[in-house]
Amino acid sequence: MASKSATKDIITLRGSAAIVSEFFGYAANSILYNRGLYPEESFARVKKYGLPMLLSQDEGVKSFLSNLTSQLSEWLEAGKLQRVVLVIMSKASGEVFERWNFSIETDGEVVEKGMSREKSDKEIMREIQAIMRQIASSITYLPCLDGPCVFDVLAYTDKDCTVPFTWIESDPKLIDNPQMVKLHSFDTKIHKVDTLVSYKNDDWDEP
Repeated sequence: MASKSATKDIITLRGSAAIVSEFFGYAANSILYNRGLYPEESFARVKKYGLPMLLSQDEGVKSFLSNLTSQLSEWLEAGKLQRVVLVIMSKASGEVFERWNFSIETDGEVVEKGMSREKSDKEIMREIQAIMRQIASSITYLPCLDGPCVFDVLAYTDKDCTVPFTWIESDPKLIDNPQMVKLHSFDTKIHKVDTLVSYKNDDWDEP
């Protein structure tokens, strides 16, 4: 009788960094689409993670996210990236409405010794699928955004990390007394990503 076992794929540090940085690019596009920061017609439909995904065709957004994911991949490979936050705020006042927080835990042994880990690519994809579905369904509980909005991305790195001149020091762009919803996480066995969205809820300001 033939025996069957789950197939494990070899995950290298560089491969894991590529998975996580690519995930952030698609997640950011999904957030921008689902929160209506750009016109619906400016997105193109593609298939990724076994799901229909939407990618911005706005040249400014494409360039920004391409440069961003490239830099994140470099920091991830060096084991220096702790957290990435996509912030949505009012274009007029700068008031912060939402913070999409992606916390990253890195296996230090892999970074130090150049080791690899094993995990099925399909299992990683299923975990990412769950997060993408939650981002798409977030419009069911997040408040409507008030007026035109813009976004920014904050990266939290180790203090000894080399930062390109295109990045500047920033305040954390926090929200007073936010509502918070924890989303699913995914784990490559080298990088674990936990996702949380915090948002301003004016309903709670009423006496």
